[in-house]
Amino acid sequence: MLESNKNKKHMDDFSRKEISIAPMMKWTDRHCRFFHRQFSKKILLYTEMIPANAIIFGNPEKLLKFNFEQHPVAVQLGGSDPSVLAKASKICGDYGYDEINLNVGCPSPKVKKGRFGACLMAEPKLVKECIDKMINEVSVPVSVKCRIGIDEMDEILGLDYFIDTILESKISKIIIHARKAYLDGLNPKQNRDVPPLNYKRVKLLKNRLKGKVKIIVNGGIDNIHKSRKLLGWADGIMVGREAYKSPLFINSLNNILLKSEKDLSILRVNIINKIIKYINDSYRNDVNFKMHHITRHMLGLYYGLPGGKVFRNKLNQIASTHKNPKEILYLVEEMEEYIKQRNSMVA
Repeated sequence: MLESNKNKKHMDDFSRKEISIAPMMKWTDRHCRFFHRQFSKKILLYTEMIPANAIIFGNPEKLLKFNFEQHPVAVQLGGSDPSVLAKASKICGDYGYDEINLNVGCPSPKVKKGRFGACLMAEPKLVKECIDKMINEVSVPVSVKCRIGIDEMDEILGLDYFIDTILESKISKIIIHARKAYLDGLNPKQNRDVPPLNYKRVKLLKNRLKGKVKIIVNGGIDNIHKSRKLLGWADGIMVGREAYKSPLFINSLNNILLKSEKDLSILRVNIINKIIKYINDSYRNDVNFKMHHITRHMLGLYYGLPGGKVFRNKLNQIASTHKNPKEILYLVEEMEEYIKQRNSMVA
């Protein structure tokens, strides 16, 4: 009985954890987020990284508008000028985002040239100043996403100094990609895979801080077993490429939070019905909308399943030939029947 209660408490703890989908350039646009939201009402979604300058001097409506159904949703900003970040944060707050996040983890040379992203880990006092200015302008939480270090920075002393410095502000949480970023020598893709994952370093930091701030762990989270293990000690997890590659992974993550299971065939059909309405509404409200703006994010709906490649090819064909969006529903119904027949043959 004691063991049963202990297990139940452990599961209940998961329901209070945070799970989010990482900001991913050219991927997590508003159409992607609407699609991902259909797999979970609770998981936190992030925008792509948006340069603060672009918001102030560009077209904020184009960059920031989103559907109300996407809540909870956070915006990630890139920049290093405290005043510019403060102004951009205020604009984002006015658009209704639930959180403002500062990118201190992107290893792109282009980002480094603009003096933001991971290179800012070498300037913790500047990051703190940015955060302070941002917090003063908004009523929603402000967070930071960083790495465990950059280049020759010491993973213990260097990370501790960076975190302790920014914690002098009233930051709400810190998302840590559990890899170093090597700004000299590795390209962005290599920086997502080559530096070894070090979850233990993030856990060590979490234990040292004793609850002073929420610690969310990110990097290499590609299965439910690993997700549960990390949620056992972290305040939450942020999942990136796996959720995009296989959207049903979002549903599996949602099951951790809600302790529920859904019939996947019904789930997929229901989601497609909502997507059809979304496509039709988008055509009416946006003269520049094209069907592939959302279908390109849906290619992984049958990832790892028989017929998955056929589904991707047919979905691309539907989008490229501008067919009636209902053709997507017919395709999904065809896929579900195919999977059902295969399962009955195996049984």
